[in-house]
Amino acid sequence: MRRFFTAGWPMKQPEEIMDTAKNIRVAYQGIDGAYSQEAAYRYFGKGSKTIGCATFDEVVRKVEQGEVEFGILPAENSAAGTIVQTYDLLLESNLQIVGEVYLPVHHNLMILPDAEWKNVRVVYSHPQALAQCAQAIRRFGLRPEATWDTAGSAKKIREEDLRDAAAIASRSAAEVYNLKIVAANIEDLDHNMTRFFVLGRAPFRRGRNHKSSIVFTTRHQPGALVDCLAEFASRGINLTKIESRPDRRKPWHYVFYLDFEGCLEDSQVEQALLQLLKKATFVKVLGSYPAGDKDGRP
Repeated sequence: MRRFFTAGWPMKQPEEIMDTAKNIRVAYQGIDGAYSQEAAYRYFGKGSKTIGCATFDEVVRKVEQGEVEFGILPAENSAAGTIVQTYDLLLESNLQIVGEVYLPVHHNLMILPDAEWKNVRVVYSHPQALAQCAQAIRRFGLRPEATWDTAGSAKKIREEDLRDAAAIASRSAAEVYNLKIVAANIEDLDHNMTRFFVLGRAPFRRGRNHKSSIVFTTRHQPGALVDCLAEFASRGINLTKIESRPDRRKPWHYVFYLDFEGCLEDSQVEQALLQLLKKATFVKVLGSYPAGDKDGRP
């Protein structure tokens, strides 16, 4: 059965949101000092009220139930790749991507101020951060231990008074939990950057420099994916991301996530999606939103 999902128009434009940022509640995964909190401040401004959540699911739930206006979740990292949990949640949720923000990520190695570096044997952080600093961790001869959050790792060092351990987290986390940075910017790649999705209950109105995200499934036959993608290529629509993920509802079936330049209301995009509906077995619009600045500027 062919299905096509999108949400209704309209909603506030980005500039309208920025004007009322002090009243905006934004949910993110983590605690004070988390990179997701930094991304929220970068997008909405320091006047916004950020609300930390234990899990990605809790972020989505708070937005869905109206406890906050927006949520922010990491979508992909330039070094470590896609954060698959975010995409899986978007497939299952009725929330829309209403914006994106690129955050330059600089990881820092930190310990208690009175700890001795020569005694440090283990380093705690989120798996993504550990992956992004793998070379530095080996160089320092530390044993990586995964935790649920970068800032949470810094908090763990402080609260448990761990003098033989370090954390990898943001500079703001070091300030919040009063830790000493022993090595700054230890990420393996200089251009380390994370793309975050801003999630809301309805999309923005049409604007310039838009991107759109969809997910779809194809028929199980030769050339099915090529035929679907041809609808965009034939209309000069530039694809910026395509990725397949297992369909958790059907073993050994796959869904395709697609980002492309353009707004849903553009005639070329509209025609491409209408033709995609004829070829795909399932299509869901995840959002149409102002493109973020890949240079990491707010």
